[in-house]
Amino acid sequence: MKALVLFAGLLLTIPIAAEEPLNIYVFASVDCPHCEAQKPFLEGLAADNDRVDLHVFEVRRTDRHHESFRRMAGAHGVEAGSVPTIFAGGQAWIGDSPSIRREITGWVEHCLESADCPDSASLEAPLPVTADRARSSAIDIPLVGTIDLGVQSLLFSTALIAFVDGFNPCSLWVLTILLALVIHSGSRLRVLIIGLTFLITTALIYGLFISGMFGVLGYVLYLEWVYWLVAGFALLFALVNIKDYFWYKRGLSFTIDDRHKPGMFRKMRGLLAEGRSIPALVLATVVMAAGIALIELPCTAGFPVVWSSLVAAQDVTWSYFALLLGIYLLIYLGIELVIFLTALITFRIDRFEERHGRLLKLVGGMIMLALAGVLLIRPELMQDIGGTMAVFGGATGAAVALILVHRRILPAIGIRLGDEWGDGTP
Repeated sequence: MKALVLFAGLLLTIPIAAEEPLNIYVFASVDCPHCEAQKPFLEGLAADNDRVDLHVFEVRRTDRHHESFRRMAGAHGVEAGSVPTIFAGGQAWIGDSPSIRREITGWVEHCLESADCPDSASLEAPLPVTADRARSSAIDIPLVGTIDLGVQSLLFSTALIAFVDGFNPCSLWVLTILLALVIHSGSRLRVLIIGLTFLITTALIYGLFISGMFGVLGYVLYLEWVYWLVAGFALLFALVNIKDYFWYKRGLSFTIDDRHKPGMFRKMRGLLAEGRSIPALVLATVVMAAGIALIELPCTAGFPVVWSSLVAAQDVTWSYFALLLGIYLLIYLGIELVIFLTALITFRIDRFEERHGRLLKLVGGMIMLALAGVLLIRPELMQDIGGTMAVFGGATGAAVALILVHRRILPAIGIRLGDEWGDGTP
């Protein structure tokens, strides 16, 4: 008995190693809205567990922590540039979004339960790159500066979304009708003036709308309900457009309302009035284009809203956004410019019919459906080129397969689905 008591006493004298704390290092700025929005979330993580220590470093108003930022970023294989950047347990995250918060929470829980998470501040050499770690790359652009692209490849996503958006049936229908009326006048000079003025005006209005969306989402997208609202909007837009492929304009439909079309035709025909000087013709075209752009905005707003949310979620600077927006508009307008230049050279324009609109709505709807699913389920898929290609390629392939089944296979076995296709205007 005495031996047992002596043994127990010896055990009590052996020091028990305290559990190591999990340090979360945050490089942020008080001037950054996403940093301030993320702050309560990170403070909550630290408050919920005594083993979590939060360390926040200001990097915009002082250069005191720049060297630590560069060293820690280099050890994790990311660029020291964007804020907020968070390091914890050998992992790094750049920016703030519901998906990033879920990843941080999951990783903190994992590190608290296991002992295989190194302290991020103790790392010296770059860690092996993993799919879960935020990564970034940088390019130098004249007049813009160093741009952090990251594996999310915003340039690539921007190009793809703008290309799909460029085939919007509403804007293509308006352009082809306008050019057909002007070509009928027999004047290439009139076609050139009206066409370029119309495209430039609509591009400026479209750019202002997208800039406004980016400005709003940049400040409120960190709110969970706003994130879900954007995803829900994308889902609604997708389902309505897919519905229009089968049942065109039946029920809710994102198309130009028929009640606006007589007025649009009158304004277009008004451009053909003789005796107008070139300045008067330009002014009349600007007024007409502005009115039409506002009328067709509900039909064209889907992709800009989703794209703006993807860009705002990455906390990019306004200069980088301006670069991306310029690329978006150039690609979007490039499609209409091809149509315009073809009409100018050949002096003819093919009619844009309902069947064309239905096909474009299906392809756009399927891609929008895929983007909505990504926003709701796996937003990280859009954070690298491979994932982006898989999303767009899979959606396009599904649209082609659906068209094949609907137009070839079902009629062959005597099944009719949807309305009969007409040749009227969209």
